Amino acid sequence: MKEPSRQARWERRTQVPLLVLAVAFAVAYAVPIVAPDAGEGVHRACTHAEWAVWAAFAVDYVVRLGLAGDRRVFVRTHWLDLAAVVLPLVQPLRLLRLVATLMLVGRRARMAPQVRLTTYVAGAVVGLLMFGSLAVLSVERDAPAGNIKNLGDAVWWSFTTMTTVGYGDHSPTTGLGRLVAVGLMLSGIALLGVVTANIAAWFIARFERDDQVERLQLAALRELQEEVRALRAEVARLGGDGPGGMPAQAASSADQAGVTSPTP
Repeated sequence: MKEPSRQARWERRTQVPLLVLAVAFAVAYAVPIVAPDAGEGVHRACTHAEWAVWAAFAVDYVVRLGLAGDRRVFVRTHWLDLAAVVLPLVQPLRLLRLVATLMLVGRRARMAPQVRLTTYVAGAVVGLLMFGSLAVLSVERDAPAGNIKNLGDAVWWSFTTMTTVGYGDHSPTTGLGRLVAVGLMLSGIALLGVVTANIAAWFIARFERDDQVERLQLAALRELQEEVRALRAEVARLGGDGPGGMPAQAASSADQAGVTSPTP
């Protein structure tokens, strides 16, 4: 068995720590928004935690770049990793860096394709709802004409926006808030398309599997019929009736010996 490369060993060892750091970054991002009245020390600790996580991911990228055989190919094929490092920790781009970080951790996870797809979809829905709500709340809470003033309003708005329902009871009024809304709407449509395509692919694969089983059964039945026909032909050839109801081979032997059946 081929021994894994140094880069693969590094990625395997850092997979769990990076996931923990991503969760830490999510908490550090959420606390100042959910609890704006928290003490200055809490806000300062969250800021330091965000910078520490950013530094950890930057070090990870630099190490993997150094371990890569072809660095140009590595940069071209790991652009999401680079985006997670380059995006600065400023509003609102740090939310984009968080999304890129979570996607990076998920992409490096060792999972089966179907499990990975399900994890991506579920994680994307939860992540977009949570951090879309936090992002719009952070930019709309202090807006003069804003109507999203608490986390409950932000979560409700995120639900209606991602599902493209749009009741209109809450809506962003700032440019950044509308930008977040556009991202949520496009993400919701994309996720709905992924789920629909996955369900359709599952049904198609199931039907094809059933058709294949039916074709194999029909082929086995045809083969069995051919064997039965061949067996019948062989039995007819070996055991066909001769004169007087004697088997063909026995009648032929009697004729050669001059033995005839008695006349009644």
